[in-house]
Amino acid sequence: MAKPHIAQREPYEMKLEPGDYWWCRCGLSNKQPFCDGSHKDTNFNPVQVTISRAGKYWLCGCKNTHKQPFCDGTHNSLD
Repeated sequence: MAKPHIAQREPYEMKLEPGDYWWCRCGLSNKQPFCDGSHKDTNFNPVQVTISRAGKYWLCGCKNTHKQPFCDGTHNSLD
């Protein structure tokens, strides 16, 4: 299975309003942490997340989280 590109080795701290967002799973988007369609020629698809309450969220930047799209600290154990 292909591995995603590591966009950054820390989470993206985001203030989000209620709504639907598409989190970049491939790590290639120029609009990190959100999808810009760069996954087109990969085996990855973006992950839809629905935010129901405005607030601060930490979205994964390493693209290896087990709690997509939210950071779970996996970036701390990457080589």
